Amino acid sequence: MTVGKLDEVEVQVDQDYIQSTTVQAAVPNVDLEKAPTAEDERPEVSKIGSTISHHDIHDVPSHATSSIEVNAAQYTRFSERRKLIITAVLSLCGFLSPISSTTILAAIPEVAATYQTSGSIINLSNAVYLVFMGISPCLWGPLSTIYGRRWICIVTAALFFTFSVGTALAPNLPAYFIFRILTAYQGTSFLIVGNSCLGDIYTPTERATAVSWFLSGTLIGPAFGPFIGGIIVTYRSWRDIFWLQSALGGLATVLVILFLPETILQKKIDSDELGELGPKERTQRVLHLVSPFRVGILLFSYPNLLITGLASSSLVWNMYSLLTPIRYVLNPRFHLTSPIQSGLFYIGPGCGYLVGTFFGGRWADHVVKKWIVKRGGRRIPEDRLRSCYAFIGGTVPACMLLYGWSVDKAVGGVPLPVVAMFVQGVSQLFCFPSLNTYCLDVMQSKGRSAEVVAGNYMIRYLFAAAGSAVCLPAIEKIGVGWFSTISSVFLVLGAVGVWATTIWGESWRKAVDERKKREHKKKVEAKGGVAGV
Repeated sequence: MTVGKLDEVEVQVDQDYIQSTTVQAAVPNVDLEKAPTAEDERPEVSKIGSTISHHDIHDVPSHATSSIEVNAAQYTRFSERRKLIITAVLSLCGFLSPISSTTILAAIPEVAATYQTSGSIINLSNAVYLVFMGISPCLWGPLSTIYGRRWICIVTAALFFTFSVGTALAPNLPAYFIFRILTAYQGTSFLIVGNSCLGDIYTPTERATAVSWFLSGTLIGPAFGPFIGGIIVTYRSWRDIFWLQSALGGLATVLVILFLPETILQKKIDSDELGELGPKERTQRVLHLVSPFRVGILLFSYPNLLITGLASSSLVWNMYSLLTPIRYVLNPRFHLTSPIQSGLFYIGPGCGYLVGTFFGGRWADHVVKKWIVKRGGRRIPEDRLRSCYAFIGGTVPACMLLYGWSVDKAVGGVPLPVVAMFVQGVSQLFCFPSLNTYCLDVMQSKGRSAEVVAGNYMIRYLFAAAGSAVCLPAIEKIGVGWFSTISSVFLVLGAVGVWATTIWGESWRKAVDERKKREHKKKVEAKGGVAGV
């Protein structure tokens, strides 16, 4: 990219920053994110009309914690039953793309034989799949704020179904690669838009519990995928894996059409920001809003976003580097002879993810409420992270070490690695709800929650691709014990980063915001204008 282009992007980002802070500037001396409780001064929020997007508003009233939450009516648009249906549909959609990344693991030798290539090449296709899962959030996250959540989900679900059929029918290796890439690009939209939908309808003190149920689909899928794939490939062709995937994609499309309403309060395409522009200017503005540089600049501008992205990446690296080589690692260790036998080992982490669903999100919401009380009714997004760093820095690394060295040294038989995989699965569900919900909370007042989630998923799936690609060669070179040790160190470093964000994240955010204000003011003054106009 040329210097001129970089300057253009930088100037546009500054404009976005000023636009996103307009709502806050309109209410002087009030910090919506941390407004103290004042029952005698609080207005009757149900009588206040609002014409701005709910993403411009951070907090909602919570009677359990007595913290002020502004414009509560937006979170009561749907009944509790309707919210549960929305969460269930989104969980199914979130199940699709991740399960597709692992169902084929049990069938790698069979796919390689069909296309007369090696298992390493087919394993590489899975890494490429994860790379495109990492790239696509830069498009779907911003698009969902412009055109709405519902239509993005409908379009991507239909395309996921179409490209899954293409994969099942792929006549040669290039076609297989192409359809896998296209499938990955559609599937990740559910992960980004699903989180954003839950942020639209659940209050911050309920949000992590809902996100935990949503994540049950995204995490159980990768764990049970190889087991399902093992059953299919033992008795049928590997192509039936993708026919099953196609059926699930078709079901998801129908459910989204029937049961997923529009959850965002106001689409950007209908806002003054875009609505008053001419066709040419609107097109240019939309192209800027969906630029991958926008998501990347946001991610790397704020240390707290980058650090939590790396912490999430350490968990996903751990998950895919654990799940990818199971057939190659455990078959020789336990003298297994069929795909279904090695597939049984995936049930351990899968059951762990399922059990963790019932507790992880509730624990994160409990910690948030406790710290609201401690702070006298103030809610700070970073307090949510306190719920996870003991798990990401303690339980999960310990389980990885037990698993890796028990297999490497042939001790503990079958039970020890299975128990270790189960416990680390439970522990991950105490980490992901906290990290994901933090992404929804931390910049909701600036209307950029979907972009924060997109940046987080972008970096985590790039690390997932790296883990999937390097785990097998690394294990063959240094052994599963030492590779698990490397993964454990990565997790501990991620936990240290999360702890640092909990302590200093608020001050980091304020420092970046102040720097952006100063830079914008200098640029406006240099042009002879008035800052803030």
